[in-house]
Amino acid sequence: MKKTFNLLFISIIVILFGYIAYTQWPSKSLKEDQLISDQATAGVADPSFVAAIAYDLPEKVSFAGEDVPMHVADVRERFDKELQINCYLHSNTLFLMKRAHRWLPQMKPILDRYNIPDDFKYLPLIESNLLNARSPKDAVGYWQILADSGREMGLEITNEVDERYDPLKATEAACKYLTKAYSKFEDWTLVAASYNRGRSGLQRAIDDQQENSFYDLYLNDETSRYVFRLAAIKEIMEHPATYGFIINESNLYKEEQLRYVEVSETIKDFVAFAKANGSNYKLLKLHNPWLRAEKLTVKKGKTYRIALPQ
Repeated sequence: MKKTFNLLFISIIVILFGYIAYTQWPSKSLKEDQLISDQATAGVADPSFVAAIAYDLPEKVSFAGEDVPMHVADVRERFDKELQINCYLHSNTLFLMKRAHRWLPQMKPILDRYNIPDDFKYLPLIESNLLNARSPKDAVGYWQILADSGREMGLEITNEVDERYDPLKATEAACKYLTKAYSKFEDWTLVAASYNRGRSGLQRAIDDQQENSFYDLYLNDETSRYVFRLAAIKEIMEHPATYGFIINESNLYKEEQLRYVEVSETIKDFVAFAKANGSNYKLLKLHNPWLRAEKLTVKKGKTYRIALPQ
């Protein structure tokens, strides 16, 4: 009898605690409601808990001052595809924002000097993710410049020096290319497409199809996506919270303060050179990716500027 009483007492206690926990502990739905409220306050477009959502398209889309004809069905779908893809490349797009804060303010004055529309600052974001990458076709650097094109635009490219890896000198070379392309096409959207397809390749497509608008041309998959990728990245970069990207100022990478050492004599040992200038080999290579060998041969009358941290 006593054993039965004890079991009954324990059962009542368990039920009582269960009831209290159920009535007092916030339900999952309440937590979700609070998170939805918090995210909405932060400006997130849609904080629902589904695995993926389709973001609404902006009413107006433009690139380099030229409207994208969103009323054309295939144009709308092609932009939609690039927007959704980049919205869900979460870590990649976040790091684009971080790097862009460091580099775009340095690139913009160069674009301005050549009268290149501001939107072209997004081109190296889709070309290289703002990294000194090398493509399977041996295009290198932030602007993914081929060796012949780089030399044509005034860059030094040797076994020891490759200025395609210098983000700012490469920006200037790219501006020269874009200026040349605009003098040919007189349309900035076609200029952007030509950066991917090449001037002569794009001109062949224009001549063969008798069309002079990018949006009316039938092109290879990479080039047909190119302008839409640019427009999509521009849209996300300019309205990050609309597409679910919340990033604080403190999260962004800042321009590093550098000093420059002018060099007019051959450097045979970069380690010794870096140490003699109050730095180290790692930092020398980090800030001068255009130095491609373990030495620098300086010809008579030539001067190089080597960047080191202040």
